[in-house]
Amino acid sequence: MQQITIAENEAGQRLDKLLAKYMDKAPKSFLYKMLRKKNITLNNKKATGNERLKSQDVVKLFLSDETIAGFSGPGICLTEEKLDIIYEDKNILLINKPAGMLSQKAAPSDVSVVEHLITYLVKSGQLCGQDLKTFKPSVCNRLDRNTSGLIAAGKSLDGLRELSRCFKERRLEKYYLCLTAGQVKKPAHIRGFLAKDPGANKVHITEDGTDKSSFIETKYRPLYARGDATLLEVQLLTGKPHQIRAHLASHGHPIIGDYKYGERELNDMYKAAYGLKHQLLHAYRIVFPVSEGILSGLSGKEFCAEPPFIFQKIAEDKGVWKNGNMEFKGP
Repeated sequence: MQQITIAENEAGQRLDKLLAKYMDKAPKSFLYKMLRKKNITLNNKKATGNERLKSQDVVKLFLSDETIAGFSGPGICLTEEKLDIIYEDKNILLINKPAGMLSQKAAPSDVSVVEHLITYLVKSGQLCGQDLKTFKPSVCNRLDRNTSGLIAAGKSLDGLRELSRCFKERRLEKYYLCLTAGQVKKPAHIRGFLAKDPGANKVHITEDGTDKSSFIETKYRPLYARGDATLLEVQLLTGKPHQIRAHLASHGHPIIGDYKYGERELNDMYKAAYGLKHQLLHAYRIVFPVSEGILSGLSGKEFCAEPPFIFQKIAEDKGVWKNGNMEFKGP
């Protein structure tokens, strides 16, 4: 027999949903059969599975350890990567993701920010294997593998829900830094429509929308332009895959290092000179909305994450970065 005492991170969900996480390989028919036969009970009473769980409820599984183990997924696989944590409280984390790291898994064998996050929480004693059977911390926004910068993650169920709601409702202000080819002299607020090409893992920008495209909106302003490069601050007003990269390229400002949407000959030059293999795009600043409740401690606050060394080095060499820090020269 095994017993689950419902914690705050598990409260609010249906009993059958929790059981499906706890024994994720078990058919639903098996779980409902065990409920009918009282082999699984809630607070020592027969349950149907649609009950909403509350903190301190007790779920008992009158099943052998072998049966439960057979219906459970693999154990925790810890990683060795150390995360660059910008901010942490009991509900959320802000992480400075390096270029080259996935935000979330694309295939079962992938290792992403989520796996590194779980490793950190387990090693720091904030989570254990039992917790992970019914609640999995996760990220609330995604960056392309080769885009660096701020990733927001929920440590608790409440934190994950509220943070995800903020992103969905676009109440968070998100700003990026990028180094683009050529000189950009004026700020702009650009709009368009984005259509995905899944086969090529690419998107296309058009002025007119179709039933297969999404409206996009991007603002940018040059922080410093010199010679053949411009340091841009970009505000992402809608969040679509590859939006900044494709939108800027469609307006003649491709990001340096971006082989998918940029200029190959130019990118080859930077690759030869610096070993650059990814776009110089960095999610550097996030501003939280004025709010109450679970995120009240972050109300109106902003957080910044320094770009990676190679970004700063190239920007310094182009004369658009000051002293290798977050201070910018004016245009």
